[in-house]
Amino acid sequence: MFKEGLRPAWVEIDLKALENNIKIIQSRVSPGSEVCGIVKANAYGHGVLECVRVMERNGIRNFGISTLSEAIQLRKAGVQGRIIMLGLTPEMYVDTVVEYNIMTGFADISYAKTLSEEAVKRGKVVEVWGVVDTGMGRIGYQAKDPQAVEEIFAASQLPGLKLAGIFSHFSTSDFEDRSYADKQERRFNHIREALMEKGLSFYLCSLANSPATMDRPSSHFDLCRPGGIFYGRYQSGVTLVPGIQPVMSIKANIVQLKNVPEGFSVSYERSLITKRPSTIATLAMGYADGIPRPWWEKGKVIVNGQYAPFAGVICMDQCMLDVTDIPNVQVGDEVVVMGRSGDLFIGAEDIAAGVGTIGNNITCGCDVRLPYLYLE
Repeated sequence: MFKEGLRPAWVEIDLKALENNIKIIQSRVSPGSEVCGIVKANAYGHGVLECVRVMERNGIRNFGISTLSEAIQLRKAGVQGRIIMLGLTPEMYVDTVVEYNIMTGFADISYAKTLSEEAVKRGKVVEVWGVVDTGMGRIGYQAKDPQAVEEIFAASQLPGLKLAGIFSHFSTSDFEDRSYADKQERRFNHIREALMEKGLSFYLCSLANSPATMDRPSSHFDLCRPGGIFYGRYQSGVTLVPGIQPVMSIKANIVQLKNVPEGFSVSYERSLITKRPSTIATLAMGYADGIPRPWWEKGKVIVNGQYAPFAGVICMDQCMLDVTDIPNVQVGDEVVVMGRSGDLFIGAEDIAAGVGTIGNNITCGCDVRLPYLYLE
């Protein structure tokens, strides 16, 4: 029992597994390309400051975030490396960008000019890159828009700005069909080469996400941006890499056991009615702790080396299990809600597949109130 967490449910973060994953990722990156540790969303729910320290110890000096508050948190924690905003930042926040030395992207010349003015006013130089939409359909200049090359070049000439390169994002690099990813890479190269023909040189062009980092070296350019794979997360099995380990486990202790008769109703809506005399175990965690409510229908946990199904709908703060077929279950027994126990395993992807989402969606939801235990 993790007493310091002040509740009988917690998250375990295996920092040795994270370090193992970092080393495997680094071994796949092409010579001359740097690694950016994507630590947005509290390092995908794994604890940003603890994960950043492990990354720093292993030579990573670039960190990708998605909000200004995330960047400020890192700076106030003493992170000296490059902090890269992976989205677009409204002009009203250029003072914060300059103050905290955040590398940002731009997709129109107006933002670049406003940032330039702020940097000059403060006597500083800030790094930027041009954001190009090569096929994700999210942010950036359209790759076929002639204004893309013209405005990115114009931004490179503004005082107070240092154009590091261009940035885009794959949408299907984890598909077996590589044709669309090939098209995105060609579009990226077209913009990059057009800018180089105008006399620009780059040191931080970036296209590769996790799958592309693992198996698409032609897309590595100057900076790879692996994200979920740091934490053992995958969105498909196409780019599975041997040795990558899940970093997060979720565990809880049984707080109550009850023996009930046939026809006993359990949870909201009487969602389970026992068909035999049963033993029901209760955990003090629920969907407010990141375990999706619909998971109860297909889901399971690991109790004393055996799988056990949920018994009824998962509640906000509690959930119930059917442990009838598991011998010697006691109050206080440790239950693995997500993770490994011996040869048995329940991954974030298993939970995600059961409710129609992806593994990152599961891990990002656990840090609202579950206490964290970091294993060195």
